[in-house]
Amino acid sequence: MNAKTASTSHDSAQPSNGSGAAAILAAGIGSLMVALLAIAADKWAGLKNMMVFYKPTGPLSGVTTCAIAVWILMWVILEMRWRRRTVAVTRVTTAALVLLGLSLLLTFPPIADLF
Repeated sequence: MNAKTASTSHDSAQPSNGSGAAAILAAGIGSLMVALLAIAADKWAGLKNMMVFYKPTGPLSGVTTCAIAVWILMWVILEMRWRRRTVAVTRVTTAALVLLGLSLLLTFPPIADLF
């Protein structure tokens, strides 16, 4: 095997980036869950009561705890699926940023009050 063949085969093998992409997308999903659960708990009394995990903070304690649980669950699922794969990080990052932007918009009171 000559030096040119060795470098060509080495250059074409990309390391997997699925673990990092899984973390990025899971963070976007988790942030959106905070917004969706906050809106839902604000609108439905039954859900609002279910979200009170710690009385001094009210439903926010359940909203954030459930959103963290979804974030971790999604991270584990995506990690298991993508750990050995090379994924399009630009697309994953764009999707995560869109989810983050939506979550910020949905927690802005004038927009959240529309629902």
